[in-house]
Amino acid sequence: MARFSLSDTPVDTATLRANLLDDRVGAYASFEGWVRNHNQGRPVTGLRYEAYLALAESEGGRILEQTCALHDILDAHCVHRIGDLAIGELAVWVGVTAAHRDAAFAACRFIIDEVKLHVPIWKHEHYAEGDAGWLHPRRE
Repeated sequence: MARFSLSDTPVDTATLRANLLDDRVGAYASFEGWVRNHNQGRPVTGLRYEAYLALAESEGGRILEQTCALHDILDAHCVHRIGDLAIGELAVWVGVTAAHRDAAFAACRFIIDEVKLHVPIWKHEHYAEGDAGWLHPRRE
């Protein structure tokens, strides 16, 4: 199983979590990003994620491999949705296992921040007023 993947179908978080667990694991941390009904004071009715598939999978995989090398963790996975998503749907999931919680939390945060910053995935929000807009990650 690839550590990073894109999915055009709903994500089964229970199976993903179960695939990370083994007898070495003392801690598990996860992050779930959901489609919300607002952004910057505007009501949102849904969104669409688009990606440059080959590059997104390659860059996402690189980030997950880098995370495993830099952090004292046992394993990590990330799945990001693509396609049309409704309010309340899971858009991105990150799961990390480690012997200790500090490493799991730090690696989980590192992954989601790096994925949002570097993986070529674009969000197209649809607003209640009828218009839509592309959102891109901000570089800080």
